[in-house]
Amino acid sequence: MNGIFYFSSTGNSLFIAEQIKAELGGEIRYIPKFTGDVNVYDKIIIVSPIHSYGLPTLVYDFIANMKSAKPLYIVLNCGGLQANAPYFAYQLCKDTGLNIRSVQVVMMPEIYTLTFSQPKFAIKSALRKAPESLIPVIAAIRDDKEIIIPKPKKDRWTSKHLENREKWHMLATHFNITEDCTDCQKCIRICPVGNIKRENERIIFGDQCVACLSCYHRCPEKAIVYKNRRKKDRYINPLIQETNIGADQL
Repeated sequence: MNGIFYFSSTGNSLFIAEQIKAELGGEIRYIPKFTGDVNVYDKIIIVSPIHSYGLPTLVYDFIANMKSAKPLYIVLNCGGLQANAPYFAYQLCKDTGLNIRSVQVVMMPEIYTLTFSQPKFAIKSALRKAPESLIPVIAAIRDDKEIIIPKPKKDRWTSKHLENREKWHMLATHFNITEDCTDCQKCIRICPVGNIKRENERIIFGDQCVACLSCYHRCPEKAIVYKNRRKKDRYINPLIQETNIGADQL
């Protein structure tokens, strides 16, 4: 059986995981909640967004702590520049002694839109093209095609990723709650690291953020704003059920 492990804040990675399951079968497991043994699966498939030219903290830790000789396949997604993220992920697996077979990338709508707005036509275009672009990706996993990611001749991206990752934990300290907040506490429930709390009848953001932006995009009232920028555009992948984000599908 395939184990399809994903990390998703707005549904892009979940959509890819669901497409893989529909074609290849298996179980979908949400990385932050997984406490079992990956070795119960015949193939291990990891679906993850690219965060600032590399891997999200929780995905990085999941791979770095994995102990397995099972064939491993990684499918990354991003809305813009992938930089050297595929090599970063590939080399991490090699350094960890994992049986990495391939790292592939699929373009999806951009979610890191704190300071800009992605045009609606770009979102629609990425969503329209995604199913077709996944066909060769899924075929490579099915056929156990080995895809070696060579070391780039020049790598100015990994250092930037590592530099940015040092600051991620503080990102949420720049969030503010507007008067539109209805105290539904959804942000508390969906934060994958428990960085959001309610104290003295107020929503409080801690300093352990992993920059996934789940709270920002999925607040029903768009009451979470970044550095007091009252941008109204938010994104949730329309091809999935939002309630499935953060859940397993067994």
